[in-house]
Order: sequence, then C-alpha cells, then structure tokens
Amino acid sequence: MKLRPAFVLELAVNLVLPWLAYKLAAPRWGETGGLIASAVPPVLWSIVELARFRRVDALSLIVLIGIALSIGAMALGGSPRMLLLRESLVSGAVGVAFLLSLPMRRPLIFYLARATVAREVAGGAERIDTLWRESPTFAVSMRAMTGVWGVGLTCETALRSWMAWTWPVERFLVVSPFTGYGIYGALLLWTLWYRKTLQRRATQGGQPDGIAG
Repeated sequence: MKLRPAFVLELAVNLVLPWLAYKLAAPRWGETGGLIASAVPPVLWSIVELARFRRVDALSLIVLIGIALSIGAMALGGSPRMLLLRESLVSGAVGVAFLLSLPMRRPLIFYLARATVAREVAGGAERIDTLWRESPTFAVSMRAMTGVWGVGLTCETALRSWMAWTWPVERFLVVSPFTGYGIYGALLLWTLWYRKTLQRRATQGGQPDGIAG
C-alpha cells in the first residue's frame, strides 16, 4: 500500500493536531479546556468531509456523537476523564449492541450488510435475504462477524476506559488513537481474512454462497 498524501493528512489531523491543541490550550484553560481544544481538529475534518462527499460515514458519525456526549458530560459536570471516553462510549455501545443481537433471529451485521448491498446493487436486499434462507454458511458467517466485532469493540472500550482513568491525560491523547486504530485495523484484517477463507471453501466445495459478492 502506498502512503498517500491524503492518508498522511488524515493521520495528522486525527493524531498530531489533537495532541498539539491540548498542549497549547491546557496551560491556559486547564484539562477540560485542553480536551475541548483537542476535539476541534477532528470535528473540522469531519465537517469538511461531510461537505465534500455529502454523506456521513461511520467515522464522521462516531466523531459527531462523541462531541455530543462531551457536551452532555460537561452539562452534567463531567470530569476531564469522562470527556476522554466520549468516542469509546460510542464504539462500546455498538459492540454491546452487536453481542446482544447474537441470540436474535438475525444479527446486526446482517442488516448492515443488507443495507450496504441494497445501495450498491439493484435487488441487493432480496439477494441477501435469499442467501440467509438458503445458505447455512452465510448465516454462520454473519453471526461469527457480529460476535468478533462485538467482542473487539467492547474490549477496545474497556482498554481505553482503563487508560483514561489511570494514565495522565497527555499520555492518553498520544497513545489512545493508536490503540483504537490498531484494534479497528485488526478487526478489518480479520474480516478480510475470514471473507477470503469463506470464498476459498465455497470455491473448493463447488457451492458459491454469495460471500464472494
């Protein structure tokens, strides 16, 4: 993979600038003011991305919800430590929702996949419904991915919560983004590996189950 300028800029906005903003603002406005200042670069980045592409993707949505949680925490007298958890609370809530959906008739990953395919392919929703009914492998894979992502997001929240409550704020701001991106990256790599494994098994068995699409 080439290191594209846009990717470098995204890393700078989401990793370097928040830390720099905190370092400059904290001596004058305290930890809370520094944390609020550190949220400005990623928020502005999300607004620019929204204006460019006319849509709110998952990352932008997490940032915006995180800011809303921060404002709510401040209104309720939330401590700087609580403000550090704003984004992790969102991912943790998603992880718990994934896990709670496992005993349901259809897990949450199924509905996310169905909505994605429906936007990209004509008749995509009907195709996913058919796969769920007729392919046991597809149904098992949806539950497996829901479980893995649910555990991963929940563990990410637990780890970052521990870091937020026990580490100095400056150290948390430097290390926490790498922790979050590392866990998300591991989940994405596992998903790609799992998908390729299912494709290979389907090809060897001569019974395509639709995962390749």
